[in-house]
Amino acid sequence: MKATAGVSGMDAGAEPDSDVEFLRCFGRQVKLLRELAGLTQAQLGERVGYGEAQIAAVEQGRRIPKPELIDAVDRAVGARGVLVAMKEEVARARYPGFFRKFVSYEAEAAELHAYDVHLVNGLLQCEEYMRAVFQMWRPLLDAETVKQRVCARLDRQKLLSRRPRSLLSFVIEEHVLLRPLGGGEVHRAQLEHLLLLGHDRHIEVQVMPTDRDEHAGVAGPFTLILTCSGRRMAYTEVQSHSTLYTEPAKVQGFESTYGVLRAQARTPKESLAWIEKLLGEL
Repeated sequence: MKATAGVSGMDAGAEPDSDVEFLRCFGRQVKLLRELAGLTQAQLGERVGYGEAQIAAVEQGRRIPKPELIDAVDRAVGARGVLVAMKEEVARARYPGFFRKFVSYEAEAAELHAYDVHLVNGLLQCEEYMRAVFQMWRPLLDAETVKQRVCARLDRQKLLSRRPRSLLSFVIEEHVLLRPLGGGEVHRAQLEHLLLLGHDRHIEVQVMPTDRDEHAGVAGPFTLILTCSGRRMAYTEVQSHSTLYTEPAKVQGFESTYGVLRAQARTPKESLAWIEKLLGEL
């Protein structure tokens, strides 16, 4: 079986440190170029539309700058593309190490199909829901990390509106939608968001009822991806450990399981009606 592990027991501790060091190195480059341009942090912040504290946080490697900030700083300090050249690497640092490989393939997906058992899939989450999820994370994430993770997840959702459209389908366990994570207002906002997305022709949402006495998903959640270049793969994740499967026979097994799951779940039309009914009862 050919499988690419996103993180091993050793990598789990090593990879975040390398990310921190990269961000510090990037910050030192920004500081050096700023000083060569004869600008203070306050002056640079004024030129690019950010506060002095934010510029300081970037230079110290405490804040992951957005792509547009990197572009603006590169122009302001006359870096001639030096900072822009590192933009993709900076963007990858927004995601946990075990998740990065998957995100790169997800962005190329012509088709994506996911079975979820704990949370609404990240691609379908409204901003309030994802913020609540990250605030519940254990060990606790600091406020800046929560903000960065929310921004990164919103960025992933560009896949939903990308053209040409990707074909997306999701099977979600009923109990996931019954659980009011984040409280009543967040719960309602998430259900409304699902209804909105589920009416888009290229996005199909199916709810798996809890009363099914036959269930193909007993082995747990997974995601299937068909890239624009024709590569087929399956991805699994648990407790910050991930595995990306590319061996055809293994991927075919996941695809067969997903086909049965879709047959066992409510149809997309029935699922939207069920969500709408649930909303009316809140």
